[in-house]
Amino acid sequence: MPHRPSGRSLKEAAMNETAFDELLFASLKPGLTSFCYRMLGSMDDADDAVQETSIRVWQSWSTFRQDSSFKTWVYRIASNLCLDKLRQSKRRALPVDLFDPAVAIVEPRDTLPDSAWIWPSPDFGGNPEDRLVRRDTLQLCFIALLQTLPPRQRAVLILKDVFEWSSKQIAEALAISPAAVNSALQRARETMDRAQLRSDELSSMDVLPDQQLLSRYVEAFEQFDIAALVALFHEEGCMSMPPFEMWIRGKEDLSAFYSLTRWHCEGSRFVPITVNGGYPALAQYMPSKAGSGLVPWGIHVIETKENQILHVQNFIHTPLFSRFGLPERIDR
Repeated sequence: MPHRPSGRSLKEAAMNETAFDELLFASLKPGLTSFCYRMLGSMDDADDAVQETSIRVWQSWSTFRQDSSFKTWVYRIASNLCLDKLRQSKRRALPVDLFDPAVAIVEPRDTLPDSAWIWPSPDFGGNPEDRLVRRDTLQLCFIALLQTLPPRQRAVLILKDVFEWSSKQIAEALAISPAAVNSALQRARETMDRAQLRSDELSSMDVLPDQQLLSRYVEAFEQFDIAALVALFHEEGCMSMPPFEMWIRGKEDLSAFYSLTRWHCEGSRFVPITVNGGYPALAQYMPSKAGSGLVPWGIHVIETKENQILHVQNFIHTPLFSRFGLPERIDR
């Protein structure tokens, strides 16, 4: 007769499965989230992918035969989930990569769905291994470049050039041959080298913005001193505002735009935060229409050149505030 497990054995098995779920998978979660974010360009999508990966790993635990490492097996599941999601979605981007700068300065109206845009991310957690991953590969312009790659090439390049996996390990994770990995990697690097995205030209996030420049930006914006604010910009400086298609370039147009939208932004306050691997940013709260206090409006990511502002990306997406752990309201 087959051995029937005792109640004690069943309880121990359940405890072992619980320990696996909490310890083994949890240790991979920060790095897994950063992988999915680079693949998908959205923290919402990345969180969904990691959650679904967790469910599938749990459901498939009995089939794990240790032919490869647990980590490789988990990334295989996550990669397949990301590839499936990308087959059903359009490329995410930044406004400056999709449209030309505004010709007429008017209040922005035309938008694209949230699913069209790349959004900034908070830190992924305190995993020591995750901190070793190159921070420059979390720049918003790099995330935008990644989205130009076919999904499988994107996965190969991220695992090789960002996470520094071997071709053999990548082949196991993606269920392809090492030769196919090397071929996909070569094509991906060639595409990245050829890509000429405006966001890449406008970005200098490899150098942190000067804190005094950020302080002057905060002071000028909170006082809504348009002359002082525009004076901080480079001659070719610009501002984009996803989900709006419209973006502004040049000091004259920036001045006109700030004058036009004074009624909306005057009285705003900033809260300092960091995005995408520790890059400094500012969370803008605007006066509430429903009474006292200030409510979330946008996340300003400021890129600089020669100690001047080259590009302000104002991500107008209030769900970002809760994701960054910011309050729903602040006092004036």
